[in-house]
Amino acid sequence: MYNSEDLKTIIRERSLKFGDFILASGKKAKYYLDGKQTTLDARGLTLVGEGILELLLADGALPDAVGGMSIGADPITAAVLTIAGVRGFDLKGFLVRKESKGHGTNKFIEGPVAAGDKVVVVEDVVTTGGSSLLAIERLEAAGIKVEGVIAIVDRMEGGAQAFAERGYSFRSLLTIKDFGIDPPTN
Repeated sequence: MYNSEDLKTIIRERSLKFGDFILASGKKAKYYLDGKQTTLDARGLTLVGEGILELLLADGALPDAVGGMSIGADPITAAVLTIAGVRGFDLKGFLVRKESKGHGTNKFIEGPVAAGDKVVVVEDVVTTGGSSLLAIERLEAAGIKVEGVIAIVDRMEGGAQAFAERGYSFRSLLTIKDFGIDPPTN
């Protein structure tokens, strides 16, 4: 079962780095959360999958599918699907490419999802929400209904507001405050 304290410990030990960094959003930061160091660890990924599935189940009904922008969301999607399957829940997954394949069907979205499906986008770390918003844009262009976004960690730097402004719910398993770091006030 999900244990937030265990997940915090793994993230603190494996993913949280201090120094000078440029984030995917272009922002400068004094810390970096390398989510893949947690999501490519058996125990870390299990906790992530369990935690996200618990959030989804708390809604009363699972969406049709979960997924997000490749490559960060790929292990998260796999974990949620695996744990859902082990527990007997029916759930599909999808991956959103940064660029179309360039061959075959030339799709941006991979997986057994179709127009009309209700989905939740998953993400490792949210700063401004840019990666998830790009995934949402591609999903909606395909007629897929996005119900919200779930992240492992919210850096609390505008992502939640960006989702809210566009009408999407946003939740995270943890926030940067869980690691004793105050978000910037700008």
